[in-house]
Amino acid sequence: MNDTTVTRSGFIAALTAALLGSTVAFAQVKAKIGHAMPDTHPQSAAVNKFTELASTYTNGNVKIQPFHSAMLGSDEKQLQAVQAGSQEFYIGTLAPLSTRVKEVQVWDLPFLFQNVKEVYAVLDGPSSKAIFDKIEPSGLVGLTWTGMGFRNLSNSRRSVKTAEDISGLKLRVMANPVALDTWKTIGANAVPMAFSEVFTALEVKALDGQENPLQHMWANKMQEVQKYISVTNHVYTPVALVASKKFWGTLSASDKAGVQKAAVEAGLLQRTLLDAGDRDVITKFKDAGVTVDQVSTEDLKKVQDKVKPVVEKFKAQIGDEFVTGFMAEIAKARTASTN
Repeated sequence: MNDTTVTRSGFIAALTAALLGSTVAFAQVKAKIGHAMPDTHPQSAAVNKFTELASTYTNGNVKIQPFHSAMLGSDEKQLQAVQAGSQEFYIGTLAPLSTRVKEVQVWDLPFLFQNVKEVYAVLDGPSSKAIFDKIEPSGLVGLTWTGMGFRNLSNSRRSVKTAEDISGLKLRVMANPVALDTWKTIGANAVPMAFSEVFTALEVKALDGQENPLQHMWANKMQEVQKYISVTNHVYTPVALVASKKFWGTLSASDKAGVQKAAVEAGLLQRTLLDAGDRDVITKFKDAGVTVDQVSTEDLKKVQDKVKPVVEKFKAQIGDEFVTGFMAEIAKARTASTN
């Protein structure tokens, strides 16, 4: 073998290595996931786990960078970005889609669930899958549903133990028709507002109160601006982990399977962390000087009776058949848990 042959062989080997290296670099996919919760919330831990597992289950092909604390914008802005394809993943409420995908509003109907077992059964059931199918034409691919928690009421003016105590309170509520009608019917002065603006509004007394899951309140420091919490569990707020349909279409079948698996496992982790956190967050609030009232079953029943017309009104608007099926899933889960 002469020097020319050796040189040519070395060149070919180097070229082959370079091409293989460039192929590996080209194959690696980079993406972003954003959400609105701060680092201290269980959702942040779930997001971090999702990014870790997505890399593991795709053999390093998909690298996802997490952005917490609404660094990429509000829920609505992030959903719009994912629909447009400028953001690849989002986890949070789908409420901003409720005017276009009416079935999303079913989760805003008050007093449907008695416990998280019922909630999780429905999150994993056909109605929730149907909502994912409904949002796909909007440019979104639903990967998994997970929890945020039962919503409860807080305010800075007085203890709320009855429906009458709510009357006249200026409350921030979610910007959707069901929530607005529900709280107006109960007697509150209901104000729709982006959550990013709520703390300041409470701090300067432009608002009396708000309603959210307890761990959501704690992570966002509501104990610093609210004196009273009433445990009502009036609505359960789920969140969805969704991908940009435009981005999803660029992934290989094996990478899609890996990311999907990562999403499901991260969602289950979030549920576990929420359930564990719910057991001690009331103690945290009390230790911080917040008065926590348990609303009696009798008083909750009075509130439920007041909002029955709201449920009937929106059942027709959302779709009788869909809502009936949704409620049938709850009933099935409730029966299973009592047997």
